[in-house]
Amino acid sequence: MTDKFQNNINNLVEEFKFKGEKKFKLIVLFGLLGDFDSFEYAINLKNFIDNDQDKNLDIFAIAIGKQNGKEKFCNFTGFSKENLIVVPDNQIHNNLKVSKGLDIGLGGWINMLLMLSGINSFKTIKEVIRGYTGDRKATQIYSEFDNIEILKFLKFSGNSFKKAFGDGYLRPFELATFRLNNMNEIIQNWGDYILHEKYLPQRGASFLLNDKNQVIYKFFSSDVLGYSSNMINPLAFLSDLI
Repeated sequence: MTDKFQNNINNLVEEFKFKGEKKFKLIVLFGLLGDFDSFEYAINLKNFIDNDQDKNLDIFAIAIGKQNGKEKFCNFTGFSKENLIVVPDNQIHNNLKVSKGLDIGLGGWINMLLMLSGINSFKTIKEVIRGYTGDRKATQIYSEFDNIEILKFLKFSGNSFKKAFGDGYLRPFELATFRLNNMNEIIQNWGDYILHEKYLPQRGASFLLNDKNQVIYKFFSSDVLGYSSNMINPLAFLSDLI
């Protein structure tokens, strides 16, 4: 790890006052607030905290967006407003050499659609398929007591997954349902979540710091729906390292 990279992280901690009081810090760089990965990652982190797994960890995040988008994002995902910073561009991402995603010169929409089809985003198709087929190695998302509402007119209970496929693992269509719900929120509030379409392909990164602010783990995303090196258990790196 270069001194320049570590210095950039140190500057980030100072600039945004990511002090924290615990042994470790996780700093997450989202792309746009309205990115699929931003929503999914934020909800997973919120559940991590709810399960009291953050005793030794402070969690901070930076996203490309604006204040009203931040308010809606935090209300929907449950991520802490105090620990989320919104910035107007991808300069921080560029400083830290985070992938900008695909750019063929035809604008953010085209770039994003191509990435969703797997071009320059090789793991995306596999991850989309997993959302429909389920995964015996991953944990379930919905309990039988959850009430699920999709697109305002489709309402059902989490018990439907149990009746059809059992429980104790990620059931078929479960992850796809979760992602569809996130997508619906983004589309309904597009102007709030998408600061500028040119940033649609921008990917994110994660940096885990020790109590001396030294980076002990880093991950740079290059794929849509690829915000972790282990999408079966996206936060496994935290359990392993803290």
